[in-house]
Amino acid sequence: MPLFTPPRNASSPFKSMRGDHVGLRVADLDAALDWYRDVLDFRHTRSIEAVGLTFAFMAPPNDDGFEIELVAGPGAADRPKPEDLHATLGLHGWHHLCLRVDDVDGTVTELRRRGADIIAGPMDFGEIRRRGAFFLDPWGNLFELTHDLPVKPRPIRTGRSWAPASAWPPAAIGDVPG
Repeated sequence: MPLFTPPRNASSPFKSMRGDHVGLRVADLDAALDWYRDVLDFRHTRSIEAVGLTFAFMAPPNDDGFEIELVAGPGAADRPKPEDLHATLGLHGWHHLCLRVDDVDGTVTELRRRGADIIAGPMDFGEIRRRGAFFLDPWGNLFELTHDLPVKPRPIRTGRSWAPASAWPPAAIGDVPG
């Protein structure tokens, strides 16, 4: 959940706009189908052939509202594989696709067990109250995993020190010196 959600704009001519899928160019369709199925448990929903290419759609294990469209066929160059997360920031254009999970640490443990290339994390992004990690698919596409961090109690100012509100009796919580 975002830290701040601006009001929806029901009068926008684009009010029906939603995320649907992201297209990823792959060199070997069968290898890509296997990797997304075996490593991420994605489901192959359909394939079509058009304009000399094959388009195969993969959906997350428990989400029918989003898909990765694997695009295979001749005519594409390999993406350079970054050595670390910092190196990925040196190119313009699409940077990463973020997947929300219930438990980043548990997901990273399982992805490592399945041979995924984890390049950063797990780590906390305190400013946005999220925990995250980054991994690459075999074609150099960068993915982020994230989950929200719990909201910490706001500290209160007492006459002696700063302390979390939960550390003080109820009568002291509103008793902030001027």
